[in-house]
Amino acid sequence: MPELPEVETTRRGIAPYLIGRRVLGVTLRRPDLRWPIPPQITTVLPGQRIEAVERRAKYLLLHTEAGSALLHLGMSGVLRVLPPDAPVGKHDHVDIALERTPAQAPRILRFTDPRRFGCLLWQAPGETHELLAGLGPEPLTDDFDGDLLWRRSRGRKAAVKLFLMDNAIVVGVGNIYASEALFAAGIDPRRAAGTVSRARYGRLAAEVKRILAWAIERGGTTLRDFISPDGAPGYFFRELNVYGRTGEPCHVCGTAIRQVTLGQRSTFWCPRCQR
Repeated sequence: MPELPEVETTRRGIAPYLIGRRVLGVTLRRPDLRWPIPPQITTVLPGQRIEAVERRAKYLLLHTEAGSALLHLGMSGVLRVLPPDAPVGKHDHVDIALERTPAQAPRILRFTDPRRFGCLLWQAPGETHELLAGLGPEPLTDDFDGDLLWRRSRGRKAAVKLFLMDNAIVVGVGNIYASEALFAAGIDPRRAAGTVSRARYGRLAAEVKRILAWAIERGGTTLRDFISPDGAPGYFFRELNVYGRTGEPCHVCGTAIRQVTLGQRSTFWCPRCQR
């Protein structure tokens, strides 16, 4: 599943082609993805000018004066900016046609989603969609730090990795990057969140910020489905220290990387480097 760096890579890739351009029309090749596509996508969005392209957690919002299209890439979704006459594939479910500008030829924003776990929804002006309500702070902002993690973790018995992946605590720290940040901070992912000290949470928050920022610069992580809007893979997978490396030697100490399931997600750690 695309995580925050992959979604941010997508946002950065499509934003220059969308901001300031008017939507000419929307083509839906099916009425639903994960959920039914609301009528506003075809009745309100056409004719509107896209004022901004925002990422909130793992969602993308195309903001217009009349409201915002809300997209999630799901497990296998990809957004690409293409010429209007680009061949249509089996899993190309949505095209958003964009006007020609003096500097740019006409383009379409195409949403391709083989597994159809993504979504295309609508957020009315001045409202917060229910999927975005109750979300924690963005990890790359000043609102997220070790003190926040320490305060919110007091008395919690859940594993620290599950705590870190809770979107009510902080958004967008998915399975891959939680495993990598906990390794960098030297914290056993199975440890109860309430037993981690303030100082260690300070280091963990710093590592979350560092790793996510670096992953964005590297274009995200391509393990199976993700490609960026220009068709390039994400190269952060070459720098993974623990994720997906069960039985391989730790890059730091040489101990074999272990794997366990936490919250139905595979978790990887070094038993010597992480305590």
